[in-house]
Amino acid sequence: MSDSLNMSVSQAFKKNGKKYAFVTFRDGEREAEGRIPNCKITRNNGFDEGEVKLLEEYMKRELANLKKMATDVDPMKEFFHKK
Repeated sequence: MSDSLNMSVSQAFKKNGKKYAFVTFRDGEREAEGRIPNCKITRNNGFDEGEVKLLEEYMKRELANLKKMATDVDPMKEFFHKK
């Protein structure tokens, strides 16, 4: 992987009583999207199998932090670019 990998976490969603969020990784033109809490990459454009495995391991290791980040996302604040 490149030295520069950007990650973003979506707001938390709820479906059928289960919470989830999306984690997106970007590295130049490559992009992968995973879903927590199952910590699986669900969409991949350009990362090889080994890199996908590393991204999934990262999500597992950082699951508590990623969940907190998703819970802290305020979509209205983001929409209006207010911090």
